[in-house]
Amino acid sequence: MKPLVVFDLDGTLVDSQRDLAESTNEMLATYGAPALPIERVAAMVGEGARVLVERALAASSLSPAVPEALDRFRAIYDRRLLIHTRPYPGIPDVVQDAAARAAVALLTNKPEAPARRLLEAFGLLASFRWVIGGDGAFPRKPDPAGLTFLMTEAGAGPATTLLVGDSMIDVQTAGRAGVRLCVASYGFARLDAAGAGAGALEAATPAEIGAAIARVLAGAGG
Repeated sequence: MKPLVVFDLDGTLVDSQRDLAESTNEMLATYGAPALPIERVAAMVGEGARVLVERALAASSLSPAVPEALDRFRAIYDRRLLIHTRPYPGIPDVVQDAAARAAVALLTNKPEAPARRLLEAFGLLASFRWVIGGDGAFPRKPDPAGLTFLMTEAGAGPATTLLVGDSMIDVQTAGRAGVRLCVASYGFARLDAAGAGAGALEAATPAEIGAAIARVLAGAGG
């Protein structure tokens, strides 16, 4: 079986907290609601834009079914996508090194178009053979269908696949697909290997992702 490394995006490859929070707060302001703290909005991220908007509206005592709120957020975020968002330090090298050793894919609940824009803006897109967003043909994480598809396309198996992510959504996705997991504990969720369960690897910094990849490849005979 061939090796495959699958990355999450927000909180794993890029620090997008401020742009997501400020976009959310700009959307809330159109309904007369006060701003939410950046850390509180970051805790709402991970299950797609619709869930983020619903959670932000509920936190502001607004109806989660407010008409056009999702469209407003998407328009605002599209404008703000690259204002403050940057790759975490060392990520470009991590991705490039991973691509030299394995097939590399992105699996995110963010829509594919902005995900690709981010990867392209930071010179990362060429390293990814596949990019699967939350608005594509597969259900969003933690459904494992997208990850299973990537494994099939790459000729990889559970023992040769590593999912790198920062949230419980990624933990659940890896578990359902039966693949190895590296928790990016520097990310939004501040989740560590102990919180992710038995067998999880941990990267306290992006540089430590390389060691996790090497460990999985060694264990798989790669």
